[in-house]
This record gives sequence, structure tokens and C-alpha cells, in this order.
Amino acid sequence: MQSHRPALFRGRHFAEEIIVLCVRWYLRFSLSYRDLEELMAERGLSVDHTTVWRWVQRYAPELNRRVRRELKRTGTSWRVDETYVRVAGRWVYLYRAVDSGGATLDFYLSENRNAAAAKQFFCKVLAAANHPRPRVINVDGNPSYPKVVKGLRQERRLGRRCRCRTSPYLNNIVEQDHRAIQRRINAKQGFRSFEGAQRTIPGYEVMHMIRKGQVRWLLKGDVSGQVLFINVTLGLKTV
Repeated sequence: MQSHRPALFRGRHFAEEIIVLCVRWYLRFSLSYRDLEELMAERGLSVDHTTVWRWVQRYAPELNRRVRRELKRTGTSWRVDETYVRVAGRWVYLYRAVDSGGATLDFYLSENRNAAAAKQFFCKVLAAANHPRPRVINVDGNPSYPKVVKGLRQERRLGRRCRCRTSPYLNNIVEQDHRAIQRRINAKQGFRSFEGAQRTIPGYEVMHMIRKGQVRWLLKGDVSGQVLFINVTLGLKTV
């Protein structure tokens, strides 16, 4: 009965276990919505690919929101960079930051690559509870970053001793980290709308965080534990 279902899944035609399975597979692997339609058909379930799309749009942001409170604290040496994402036939920018150990700090999708977008991204990272203020911010050659860091120091959002350092070598770690997200995006051949990208990318990112071992009590290589964690986080009952 609908009243006995987790609140997050009430009103859905399919069982919550099927919904979470499809969402998790889509966010974890380089699968298309039609791939998942076929995989469900092999299991005797008729699930249209547009239905899976609606599930991802609904539950990817929710998974990201719920997992955030379970993440470990990150380091104080930041690596900041942006990568390109294709949306509706044009390029937009995905700002991302990791710490010196490769843990994802945060991400921000923007239609522009300028100082205003960079500042919005930095403010988003600084607002998270599990990120201490950085002592150094390593950036690429984007001229917006030093200006933004200087302004945030003046506003006292960053410590006065926080340095902004241009170092392509040190930033290799974030450039390599982009690849895991880009593989998911490239498998889908981009996004049809900016809003769709805004709702899907948080799912890719948080799944990547889980796999990297950023959840406080969950080991990096514990695949079954990660599956259980996602199920419990989205309200599924466990036996």
C-alpha cells in the first residue's frame, strides 16, 4: 500500500527498490536511459526510458542533499579548475574543487566563465559545513581566480593568510578527477537543458564522492556497503 511506502516514493508506480536501482546504475555507470530500459526488460519489467529520466531528475539532487551531512572533513589545500559540459548544443562550465588528497570539495555549473561565476563557486564551497577555510588555493591560468580570492580575503570570507597559487602541476589532481564525471556525461552525449544538467550532475558528483571513500564510516572499496548506504539514505527498508 502507498501509505506503507517511504514518503519519498509515494505516488510512484514502480517499487522503490527498482527506482533506486535504476537511479544508482545510471549515476554510477556509463549507461544511457535506453540502456536501462533494456536492462529492466531483461528482468521482465517494462520501464520506459523517459520514466527513468524522471526518476533521475527527482532523486539525484535528493541523494546529493542527504549524503552531504555524512561526508568527512576535507583538507585546507584546494585545487580549483573548470571543465566544459555540452548543454543543448552549446558549452557551459562545470567548476570543481578537490583537496590535496583528491576528495571532492564541491562543484558549480555555470553558463559563464568569469569572475562572478568563480565567486559564486567559492562562496558555495565555503558555505559547506565540512570544509575548513583553505590555507592555499591552487588554480590554473584563469585570471578570475586571483581577483576573486583577493576580494574574498578583503570581505573576510577567506583568511588573510590564504594564498592563491597558480600551479598547473599541482592542479593535475583535479584535472584527472574531471575524467570520472566527463565519462558519465560523454556517455549521454551531453544534456538537453541547463536545468536537466543542474539536476543530474549532483548525482554523478555525489556517487563519485561515495566511491572515493568520502563518507565518514564507509570504506572506499566496500561496494556492497556503498549500495546499502545509498538504499538506506533514500529511505529503503533493509532486512
